[in-house]
Parts: sequence; C-alpha cells; structure tokens
Amino acid sequence: MTSATREVGEPLAAARLRSVDAYWRAANYLTAGQIYLMGNPLLRTPLAQQDIKPRPLGHWGTSPGLNFIYAHLNRAIIEHDLDAMYVIGPGHGGPALFANAWLEGSYSRTRPDIARDGHGMATLFREFSFPGGVPSHVAPEVPGSIHEGGELGYSLAHAYGAALDNPNLLVACVIGDGEAETGPLAASWHSNKFINPATDGAVLPILHLNGYKIANPTVLARITDAELDCLLRGYGHYPIYVSGDDPHQLHQDMAAALDRVVAMIDEIQTAARMVSAPPRPQWPMIVLRTPKGWTGPRWVDGLPVEGTWRSHQVPLADVRTDPEHRRQFMDWLHSYRPEELFDETGCPTKLVTDNVPAPEHRMGANPHANGGLLLTPLHLPVAKEFAVSTVGPGDTMAEPTRVLGRYLREVMVRNAGYRNFRLFGPDETASNRLGAVYDVSDKQWSAAVLPSDEHLARDGRVLEVLSEHMCQGWLEGYLLTGRHGLLNSYEAFAHVVDSMVNQHAKWLKVSRQLPWRAPIASLNYLITSHVWRQDHNGFSHQDPGFIDHVANKRAEIARIYLPPDANTLLSVAAHCLASRDYINVIVAGKNDAPVWLTAEQAAVHCARGADIFEWASTDGGSVPDVVLGCAGDVPTLEVLAAVSILRKHLPEIRIRVVNVVDLFRLQSNTQHSHGMTDAEYDTLFTTDRPVIFAYHGYPSLIHRLTYRRRNHQHMHVRGYLEEGSTTTPFDMLVLNKMDRFQLVIDAIDLMPGLDGPAVRALRAAMVEAHDRHREWIRTHGEDLPEVTDWRWDPADD
Repeated sequence: MTSATREVGEPLAAARLRSVDAYWRAANYLTAGQIYLMGNPLLRTPLAQQDIKPRPLGHWGTSPGLNFIYAHLNRAIIEHDLDAMYVIGPGHGGPALFANAWLEGSYSRTRPDIARDGHGMATLFREFSFPGGVPSHVAPEVPGSIHEGGELGYSLAHAYGAALDNPNLLVACVIGDGEAETGPLAASWHSNKFINPATDGAVLPILHLNGYKIANPTVLARITDAELDCLLRGYGHYPIYVSGDDPHQLHQDMAAALDRVVAMIDEIQTAARMVSAPPRPQWPMIVLRTPKGWTGPRWVDGLPVEGTWRSHQVPLADVRTDPEHRRQFMDWLHSYRPEELFDETGCPTKLVTDNVPAPEHRMGANPHANGGLLLTPLHLPVAKEFAVSTVGPGDTMAEPTRVLGRYLREVMVRNAGYRNFRLFGPDETASNRLGAVYDVSDKQWSAAVLPSDEHLARDGRVLEVLSEHMCQGWLEGYLLTGRHGLLNSYEAFAHVVDSMVNQHAKWLKVSRQLPWRAPIASLNYLITSHVWRQDHNGFSHQDPGFIDHVANKRAEIARIYLPPDANTLLSVAAHCLASRDYINVIVAGKNDAPVWLTAEQAAVHCARGADIFEWASTDGGSVPDVVLGCAGDVPTLEVLAAVSILRKHLPEIRIRVVNVVDLFRLQSNTQHSHGMTDAEYDTLFTTDRPVIFAYHGYPSLIHRLTYRRRNHQHMHVRGYLEEGSTTTPFDMLVLNKMDRFQLVIDAIDLMPGLDGPAVRALRAAMVEAHDRHREWIRTHGEDLPEVTDWRWDPADD
C-alpha cells in the first residue's frame, strides 16, 4: 500500500465524486437491466414487450449496496495503490458482480464475445439468469469471485483463508445482515485471532445492514447501536459506521471511512513487520447502513418497496404485461441518467471509467481470485522414504496417521520458503497423531499465550479452531487463491461441513468448464478417529457417512481412498497432495495396526486401486470357492483374521482376498474414470462366486457402486449398522456383524454345497466364540486375548 496524496478524512474532490457516483449509477443500471431486459439495453427506442424477459429473475435488494461498495473500493485502489479482492456474502447479488466485472473490462477478458459496448451489454443482459446463460448467484463465471453464492455463511472464513500468507493483499468481505445470522459466519468473526499482520494480508469486513432478509427483518439491523457496537468490539474489531440514503453525503462518508481503514491497516502491518511480538491489533471494519433496494422503485401498487423486504428480488413483477409497471421501470432506469454513463456505441464514458483501476489492479482480474494462475506444485518428499519397514505381512505394527505426520512434517520443511502449505483441523492435530508437524511449525495464534501453552505462535503453518466450518472455509479460501492444504477431522464430525462440500463441488464442476479458470489444488480430507475406533466415545462419535456424502458428487470431482495400513496411507496422501481440482477423502485410523505391505508393494497396490492379496489367498490363480473383499483398515484386519481361521480349519477351500483402496474402482468405468471395466472387475471378483465384502462404512454404498456388475447378486456386504456404544473395539465389530467370527460364518453359509463334520464344527465354534466374547468383555472390560494378540502367521503365506 502507498499513502494517498489526499489527507485522510478530506472530502472527495468534485471530479472524483462525480466519477465515483457515475460508476455507481452505471453499475445499478446494468444490474437492473440484467434482471429485466433481453433487448433494447440502452433504451434508445420505446420499450416493447419483447424487450422484457418473460421471467425476470434475480435479486435487486442487496445489489445497490454491493455496487456502492465496489465503486468506493475502486476509488481506494486507485488512490492507495491497493492489491484488493472482493468477497461477498450476499451471493444472490450476482447481477451486481457481473455488472462491475463488465464495467471494469474484466468480463470481456474472459468472455470476448461480451465486449464493453452496446452489443456486449445486450448479451450481458440477455444471458443473466436465462436458459443457456449464467446463473443469478455469484459463481465461477464471475471474474474476481472465489465464492459460490448459493448458500450464506462462508464469506468471512473464505476471506481470511485468502489473506493467509498473502501479506500485500487486502480482502474486502461484504457480510449481509442476513448472512450474519448464520452459525458459520458468527464463528468466523474470531478469525482475526489467527491472522499474523507481519506475514498475512488484511481482511476488511464490511457489515452491510439493509434491514431485511427475503421476508423478515434482520437481527443485527434491529438491535440498538450500542448493542451492535459492543458485539463487534467484543469480536475484536474497531467498527467505523457509515449510514444514510443521501448519495452525496454517503459518498463522502464512505470515502472517509475507507481512507481511515487503509491508514489503520497500514499502521498495523508496518508495526507488526518492525516489531517481533506486537500486541494483537484491533482490526478495523465498516458497518454500512443503506436502504434495501436503494435507488429502486419506492412504491409499487400502493405498497412501499424501497427500504423493505419487498425489494429483495424483483421489485416490479409485471413489467412485460402491466403498462404501469413498465412505465415505472422506464422511470427507474432513466433515473440513473444513462446518457451520461454510456456513449452512442454503448461503451462506458470517461466519467465512469475514471473510477476503474488499472488492469493489473482491477478486482475482477485479481489473479488471487483465479488461484490456479498462482499455483506452484508442492515440493513433495518421496513417500517410501517415510515408510514403515516390514519383512512380511503384519509382522510390524504402526499408527498410520503418526507415520503420515512425519511425512507432513517434511512437506512443511520443503515448502517453508514458499509459504504455500497449511494443515487445518478442529483442535485434533495431536489427537489424530499428526503431532510430528509441531517439530517444525507451531499453531498460528495471535491471542493471549499462557506459560502452560504449547506450540502456539504468531506465525505457524497449523491452524486449529473448534469449528469445522471455519477450518473448511479457511482451507477453501486458501486453495481458491492458489495454495495447498489438508484438513484432518474426526470422522463423525466431518458431516458438519457437508453443505460446504456441496458448494465447493459445484464450484469445481463449473470452473472445470471455464477455460480461463486455472486448476486449483485439491480439497484434501484426512478422516480419522473413525467409527471402528470410537468405542471409548460411544455412539455419539460413530458415523462413517461422510463417505456417502462425497460419493454423491460428480465422478470427475470425487475421490475416496481407504488405505489398509500406514504405507498405503503414505502413498495415497502423496498422490492427493499432488492432485488438482478434486475433493479427496482419505479414511485412515490412528491406532496401532499391522503393516501389511512394504513401501514398494504399497505403491503398486495404490496405483492399481484394487487388487488380490496373493499372499493371503489360497486359490492359486484358479477360480476360488469364495471371495473375501475388504475396504478400510479395520475391515482388512478382520478379513485377514477370518481367512487365517478358514485356512487353518478348512484348508481345502480356495479363498481369494481382494483389497480395495480406491473405492471408485468398484464402479464401472462407464460411470467413473477410476472404475474398472467389467473384465477387470470379473477377474477380481468372479462372475458367479459368493463375495463377502467387509466395508468401513454403510453397506448400501458398496451395493450402489456394484449394482451393474454381473456378480452383484452374490455380493454380501458387512459394514456399519448403527450399532455400538461405549464398549470394546472388537465388540463394535460384533455388534455390527463385521467381526472375523461372523465373516467365517458367512463364508460357510454362502458357499454352495459346503458341508461335513469339520464345517459344522467350525461354524459352531464361531457361534461359541461370540458367546465367549460377550462373557469375557463383561467380566474383564477388554477384548479376548485371542483377538488383541492375533497376528498374521507367516506360515500361512
């Protein structure tokens, strides 16, 4: 930032005031035109019925305020030489953002067919919220946006994620007073306790109070000024108030407020970059009060509209068919004096463009809002260098996420100079065994620190806060502005961000179709502390359904991995961290577990995504009598334990063990790019033999992925059945019928023609083992020694 020549608080000069006001009027004109017009954009001829869209769609009420803020940010960018981007919470103000992108020329850069002239304006109007056109909400099609505008609550977290490690960036974040009522936004105010003014950029929250949601008043607009001030100061902000409906005065007040904000931010950052440990600053923010639907129709059909909830969407409903509404619409658009704003060809006049920053400073063209342009690949270590040494299957035990933690530590070391990788999580990094990262990085924290605290610092690569929404929002903002990251979470509570996943998946789907949007780093989840090791926390912490939620996303977006051990986890994590434009879900345990594969075997197995464990199978490459499939670390353990029982007691049975790492390998290649062909699938699972599949999550998902396969009628899936409380780890499996004894019973029952004394004796022994298990845990409070002490016998290989 550089200081403006105009003194802080000094009124805008007349020429600058006229330019800002003209720009604002032009944006309002374009906004209203997009909602209503499909022809005659400059109103050069009398408005005819065919010029009006048959279904006017869009949201007017918030748009004049958004345009007002944009106009003034442009002025501040010009005068203070700012690098700024614009994040808006009221994403339904889509026409306002399209209007500004067109006015400043950013839209024409991405859409050369929509030139900044009358023909381009006609296309801009026609396409908005029209079949085959662009959506009514802020979306990837809007240059300068990083925010899917369909759902409220995430703007402030996205803004802070964008500011991390961007020391020269100002992120202006408009928070609508409706959005301010959401839980995620309410928590996000605390993000200012995690910003380091020495190394991060600044977020400027602009709370826009226009008084109403779609049909009701808003809370923050109806509490007293004193109560609102206490609330915002309690969040750690210094609020600056701008309010009114007189444009002339409001322009001066807003300009003064922005100048003051820029000066305060500059002072905070300068001090932080000169002093090693400055006190946590009180960051400025703006509270802007304007009428809802400002400058639009004041009364319609005898009812007040401007300043009421009636202006939220389309204030004049029948412009096409009602002559009086059409007259009001004409008066409305002419009130902006378009003849001053657009020349004969429809191009913005100099009066308007004088308030447009230079191309490299336009918010619609800010490269941070197209983060793939700035993305550099992570310098990733070789996964096998961190692998657990093992001679044979299961002869070594390791905590998979602890092994991954050592790998992530090295990722941080190798990318420290680039400041482009962070680890996010809701207070669970150490709990999830990723604590090795603290050897090289602390947790970023700018609030008070006590002597008993550990690993807190103003500058850290780990961000923890007990809000999954904030963690997700920070990470999304970080990724969308060209960086890399990973979010770790307890499995059951990953569901908290289900809706945020939806919005990000939609963003990725659309952005992939826009050639000017460069690919961004994938959204990576490490889902741990999972359902099969939540016996101590009980039913409240048991839910593997996040997998199902992500599996519903489009095939080109979703990826789900269930590595069976520590070495496969390393291979999968390295792959995901290097990927682009995906949502990657990795499910892995944190408890001590057998290591089944060497580093080299793990790499090959993960590359294949699903394969036969030849060392555990007894079919010798011929057609098996039964296939035991598995996906997930605990299901793999139980399948192998069941196989060892069957091999010992019924050695004549031909068994095939198939392990699935990449869940979408089960789906047909016609449905998912990772899917197997029918021939590949049949090679693993046969066409007619019983398949007993032990799965980490809800059994129905495996059936959904395999329903088109020829052998689906022989697919029998064991998984989570919503059973379990505070109990032992193995009892969780017994209660959900996925334990080794049950799998042996299933194999006996499902193999046709299998009978005889040995078979009947083994089945009876498995039933007795269940009874013995129940009695043991109720007496001793821990699992049977034959379960806890079980290891794969190398003699069985």
